[in-house]
Amino acid sequence: MNIIDFVKEKAEKLFNGAKGSHDWEHTLRVYGLCERIGPAEKADMDVLRVAAFLHDIGRADQDSTSGAVCHAEKGAEMALPIVKILPLSEEQKTNIIHCIRAHRFRGKCQPETAEAKVLFDADKLDAIGAVGVARAFLFAGEVGASLHIPGMNIEETKPYTREDTGFREFKVKLCRIRERILTKEGRKLADERHAFMEGFFNRFLEEYEGKR
Repeated sequence: MNIIDFVKEKAEKLFNGAKGSHDWEHTLRVYGLCERIGPAEKADMDVLRVAAFLHDIGRADQDSTSGAVCHAEKGAEMALPIVKILPLSEEQKTNIIHCIRAHRFRGKCQPETAEAKVLFDADKLDAIGAVGVARAFLFAGEVGASLHIPGMNIEETKPYTREDTGFREFKVKLCRIRERILTKEGRKLADERHAFMEGFFNRFLEEYEGKR
């Protein structure tokens, strides 16, 4: 059995009808970042590659419930029967499930293994920088949010509503990602992506207000 090809095929089928902000293309970008960061962090690449392909398979359940279901927990549950039959050690299988469960920014489970930390960073890096900005506005469109709501109190806004704008996502999550990156290699990539994203939103507000 070619483990990676098998898991990739299984995972891709679970993204039929997925929304663009968290579709199969996002998974492929995260996989690519894992390939870049993993070796530098001496990660078990068999574990990391499998986890990368499976990390977001529970996303549709979170979106369909407007966030009531945690996609990391659901994804770990969905991954169990796939991972169970892989020709890997029990320790590796347990690690894969942990990676999936621990990859979420707002999740309760913290990454404890090298592989979980790499996956966490790879997933977060795809949420910042130029791609991160594009995904923030794409997600805002998916939930019917406005382009921007001047003067709104971010702390009083609600996700999955017209208030869930790209700028709101930046303020409540994206601007905090760089400080949460766990690996040395990930931090190198995060610094540049954060700077671009911060510059974009500063410019966005200036243009929105007619100052530029």
